[in-house]
Amino acid sequence: MKVKYEPTVPNYLTLVRFLAIPVLAGFILAGDRYNTVAFILFVSIWFTDLLDGWIARHYNQITEFGKLFDPLVDKIFQFTTALMMFIVGKLPFWVPLFLFVKELLMIIGGAILLKKKMVVHARWYGKLATVLFVLAFASIFFLKQEQRYLANFIFIVPVTWSLVAYIQYGIQNMLPVLKAASEDPAKKKDS
Repeated sequence: MKVKYEPTVPNYLTLVRFLAIPVLAGFILAGDRYNTVAFILFVSIWFTDLLDGWIARHYNQITEFGKLFDPLVDKIFQFTTALMMFIVGKLPFWVPLFLFVKELLMIIGGAILLKKKMVVHARWYGKLATVLFVLAFASIFFLKQEQRYLANFIFIVPVTWSLVAYIQYGIQNMLPVLKAASEDPAKKKDS
């Protein structure tokens, strides 16, 4: 399946979001004196994600490229934010590790489904997981040095819900593919 870039407003917004991620990483690395700027950029990146999705659906600008690029940028955004916050001591290591493993498994699953000509669309439970992570990250920007231990607790809800969403996606998307692949080819010929 060949997917090419299509110049639409949502795809431009996703590209801008992608290009803003290293800038956000730089502000997070620069330390607490740039906390407000980093937070505003973080919220802006997330807002453009909401905006590009709304524009794509509302103005019928959904593209095959956007279906793949938008969630990839979302994954890079979340992981980069988590990694940078870990590097500066605002997050425990298990948060970026969890995100990396989860997103890697989702990319592998998505690639398998893409080979079967299937694109996994975002569902409400996946979107809720994203919102919970965004809220958790947003709260981390405002934790004082002596409160950073709270990050261990703040991320329990998003991680738990993310696991629920991951299982739901697996049941709805991967399970039918795995079931079809495991069926005996001789039975298929007989039917």
